[in-house]
Amino acid sequence: MRTGLDRLATHPTLGAELRSSRVGLLAHPASVDRRLVHARRVLDALGVKVSMIFGPEHGYGGEAQDMIGVADARDPDGAPIRSLYGERFEDLSPTPEDLARIDVLVVDLQDVGARYYTFVWTAVLAMRACARAGVRMLVLDRPNPIGGDLARIEGRRQARLYCSFVGLEPLPVRHSLSLGEIVAWRADAEGVARDQVRVLGVAGLARDAHATAWDRPLVMPSPNMPGYETALVYPGGCLLEGTNLSEGRGTTRPFELVGAPWLDGARLADDLHALAFPGVRARPVTFMPTFHKHARSQCGGVQIHVTDPPAFRPYATYLALVALARAQQPARFAFRTERYEFRDDVPAFDLLTGGSEARERILRGDPPRDVAGSLAAVDDADRAIVAEAAAAVRGRLVE
Repeated sequence: MRTGLDRLATHPTLGAELRSSRVGLLAHPASVDRRLVHARRVLDALGVKVSMIFGPEHGYGGEAQDMIGVADARDPDGAPIRSLYGERFEDLSPTPEDLARIDVLVVDLQDVGARYYTFVWTAVLAMRACARAGVRMLVLDRPNPIGGDLARIEGRRQARLYCSFVGLEPLPVRHSLSLGEIVAWRADAEGVARDQVRVLGVAGLARDAHATAWDRPLVMPSPNMPGYETALVYPGGCLLEGTNLSEGRGTTRPFELVGAPWLDGARLADDLHALAFPGVRARPVTFMPTFHKHARSQCGGVQIHVTDPPAFRPYATYLALVALARAQQPARFAFRTERYEFRDDVPAFDLLTGGSEARERILRGDPPRDVAGSLAAVDDADRAIVAEAAAAVRGRLVE
């Protein structure tokens, strides 16, 4: 398997093009080649001078926790690092002043296949800013670690009112797309010229392959995404951010651990198993987060173990978990009401699920299987959006 970054090193024309241009780089810790050499050093080795570096949420170095603003800095070679994650929504895009310093922006970001993971939306916002400024964009694409099987999409697209930085455009939750495909889709939809936004795609990998088939590790792209197992559950596990349940931040198994001080983990596991979701087992646990929700408090709950990745339905499984936890302790369970990803006018759970229906039905006490089944199901329009995005990249691929 060769990612866009791997292919760049031997491409017959791109190296020369970049050497003759003022280059910016949008990257993070997972922007590495098959030898685990970072994109910054790959560009150095090609003789490409990087004039400007941009870092997404969590920072160029990946040190910051979720929803923590990141300051500007400089890299060890003195290049300015501009943060694209500050205190305001406006901070998420490169400024015209920054883009005036470059001719082309090279983007190399590892996505994990869920609508809410913000790196793809940082890339889309950067694409829009580049288009306005007349700056070219080259996306060095990477595979989706939980596979690109278009039959595996899950979780209906969000209504326009519920679009946010955890989903700038309507898209199913588990979308089976790569970052390059989503950027190309938006560039086509927004009328950006094909020579303005190009994608150097992945070679030598079946579309439906998971990260377990790669010839390298999945380098953690953010502090709470340590590996493939986390990415596999994340399209469901991130829903916990919209509740007062711990999503395992402050432990070594974020998003796999689910709990709260008032939960009975054995009962939660039994209740989930009674629903017979495929490819998953829940193991009762107790755990104590070192930070974040319920820090230094013992939580009861479960660890989610995926036993059959192709069959596993993360979004449906975790919707059911949320509903079961609420049914167990309705007086102590709560949905998050604080500001979430630059929005304070819509509950976080609604931004994540794409509407108010899931939250309202859970509060009403609807059967967890019914809630999960209907909200996780996709329709023909959802499938059409994903197919359109998967096809859009073909017209923008660099041969």
